[in-house]
Parts: sequence; structure tokens; C-alpha cells
Amino acid sequence: MNQFMFSGLVVLMAYLIGSISFAVVISKLMGLPDPHSYGSGNPGATNVLRTGSKAAAVLTLLGDAAKGYIAVILARALVGVDIDSWVLPAVAVAAFIGHLFPVFHGFKGGKGVATALGILLAINWVLGLATLSTWLIVAVFLRYSSLAALISALFAPVYFVFLFGIQPMAMAILLMSALLIWRHRSNIANLLNGTEGRLGKKK
Repeated sequence: MNQFMFSGLVVLMAYLIGSISFAVVISKLMGLPDPHSYGSGNPGATNVLRTGSKAAAVLTLLGDAAKGYIAVILARALVGVDIDSWVLPAVAVAAFIGHLFPVFHGFKGGKGVATALGILLAINWVLGLATLSTWLIVAVFLRYSSLAALISALFAPVYFVFLFGIQPMAMAILLMSALLIWRHRSNIANLLNGTEGRLGKKK
């Protein structure tokens, strides 16, 4: 098997890792309803929290972040790639798309916030922490989780270019940010009409 084919298999592996929906897996293990069947229907930590199980929500969050992190770290270990190659950007996008459109769960995935964070931390811990800090600042002061995610998505590619310059990974992060914003289109509509729920407030 040549290097190109092997790299392609690693990208496919990243998609399959991303396709593991921890919201669904954790819910089944803890005897909770399928997250597609209630609330927003989104298989993510925020929706799982609507069951009242904080433990399930935390495990979902950690699992979704871990799979993004593991996909990138595993690719680096197997192929020996760095952020200036084409393979790692492809792996990052594949893992993220796996979360959005998981083959194991009828292509009905989440919005990608936790998985994107895991990917960014694996690319570079400074990049990941800068993006996480942006989320925390917006979430703490404005109390909107979705707005924090949207602003973090806008800043992530800017942080990368500032740290490493324009290269293939910057384009991959820009694509992931665009997809994350698109997945939050209903939240954007709610923010504009004033109906988006705030953190710490019961609807």
C-alpha cells in the first residue's frame, strides 16, 4: 500500500471516529431516551442536559471533544504529519464532518462545538485554549452558549493564521467554522428575535 492510499485510509478512520455520537451512546448506557427524540433533537451535551442528568451531559461533552482530539493525534502518530501537510487538515475536516453527519446514526449529528474544540487542541494547545477562552468570555458575560460558539468559530481561523500563517490547515479550520455557523442557523434566528435561551435560565 502506497503512502497516498494509507493517508486516505487515515482520513476515512477520522470520519468514522467522528461518527461516534456520544450523546446517543451515553444515553443508551445510562438508560436515557434517544437525544433525537426530545428538546432540540440535537445529539449534543446541551440537549442531553434536558434529561436532568448532568453526568450524562458532561460525559457527552468530554466524549465529543475526545474523539476530535484522538482523530488528529492518531493521524499524527500513524502518518507522521504536521499542520503544514494536506493530510492533517483533511483528517480534521473528516472528523468534524463525521460528527455533523455520522454514518452510524443515520447522518443525524450534532452542531460540532465540542468536537471542534478537541480538534483545535490536538492541532495546537495554544490555539485550542485561545478559542476556548473566547467561548468562556462570551458565555460568562453575555450568557448565550450559542453566541459564544459562533464568535469562537469566527475567531478560530484568525487565531490560527496569527500563530502559524496561511496554510492548508487555516482553510480547514475556516471550513469547519463555516459548517459550525451553518449548523447554528436556528440559534442565529433565535438570537435575532430575542428568543434564544440564556445560560443558567430555565425556559
